[in-house]
Amino acid sequence: MRDPLRLGTGTFQSRLLLGTGKFSSPAAMLKAVRASGAQLVTVALRRFNREQASDDLFGPLSSIAGLTLVPNTSGALNAREAIRAAQLGRELSGSPYTKLEIHPNPHHLMPDPIETFEAARVLVAEGFAVLPYIMADPVLAKRLEDLGCAAVMPLAAGIGTGKGLTTRDLLGLIVRNSRVPVIVDAGLRSPSEAAAAMELGCDAVLVNSAVAAAEDPASMAGAFKLAVRAGRSARLAGIMPVSECAVATSPLTSFLSACNPAQP
Repeated sequence: MRDPLRLGTGTFQSRLLLGTGKFSSPAAMLKAVRASGAQLVTVALRRFNREQASDDLFGPLSSIAGLTLVPNTSGALNAREAIRAAQLGRELSGSPYTKLEIHPNPHHLMPDPIETFEAARVLVAEGFAVLPYIMADPVLAKRLEDLGCAAVMPLAAGIGTGKGLTTRDLLGLIVRNSRVPVIVDAGLRSPSEAAAAMELGCDAVLVNSAVAAAEDPASMAGAFKLAVRAGRSARLAGIMPVSECAVATSPLTSFLSACNPAQP
């Protein structure tokens, strides 16, 4: 595999992760998942409903070859609830991954750093590949890495706001100091922002609202797939440095000297 994304013991070719909430229907969600090329999708625990097929995403998602489910703990208000949700998610899905998400305030949905750290400590010890959703906090990111989390997932902006890379400078610090994958989660609105995050050095992006709320979710998912690939390719290619002054692409003096041998 070329340039794989390594998370825990798993290896993935796609660097686009997709959330499965907010879609108008399960059919629209499944179409978007296929168009995105994502190999990792997050699923809320409440969508594992074996007794009611119309409200169950586990079965339909499991039918997509090469897809790994990542149960998330969305809805948990503290570490205790998140740990229990992660345990249930692993039992139902068989997946070693859990997206650790604790946001007790429904008005801003910002992640609780203290409860997140405490839950991560327990879940890592229980063998989970923990993907914690956090503020773009370089200190917390390093602490979670030291605990043994498989990645860190700092936000670009508030969940569902579509404000883009508002935390760009802090994301840069996290990327610079991280030895585990950095996955941007929350706040992205357009594929260009996903490409910018990848150019910055992030290892992957997770999007949900930007795709689910689009007029054509499947087409938008495809656009994000291409943007993530382009951003990653640009990062690996080495983006030119910024200059404070203009630099001619074809210096005029050299051109004149080459065309006029008599010129001293």
